[in-house]
Amino acid sequence: MEVILKQYIANLGHKDDIVEVKNGYGRNYLIPKGLAILATASAKKIHAENLKQRAHKEERIKNDALALAEKIKAVEIKIGAKTSSTGKIFGSVNTIQIADILKQNGIEVDRRKIEIKDAIKEVGTYKAIIKLHREVDVELPFEVFSE
Repeated sequence: MEVILKQYIANLGHKDDIVEVKNGYGRNYLIPKGLAILATASAKKIHAENLKQRAHKEERIKNDALALAEKIKAVEIKIGAKTSSTGKIFGSVNTIQIADILKQNGIEVDRRKIEIKDAIKEVGTYKAIIKLHREVDVELPFEVFSE
């Protein structure tokens, strides 16, 4: 029996895959639990159309992310922080501060998409990674200076 998977199932397939399973497994487990639907001719046509529309939509989202990545690369970020006489920062620089500076420059990025490798405790230059899309990451250099 052929079924179309609605989500990832280990050792069987990923979402939207059409797979061949035994009748009992499909009828007694996959279909009743909502993990799959029966792959009839009409269901396959609907599935193919949905995949085509989703691919078009994903391509548009990816292109928007690439355009935003180019805007972000043009921005120069400098973050002021209170420091001791040795250059140590009181507290640390975090993703919220980077997101606020980007917002001031007209670029709206969710702070949860910004990733800083290590805690920033000293004055210097660092890099943050902004994950805009599954396939689009931007490396953003920024400088922390003493106020």
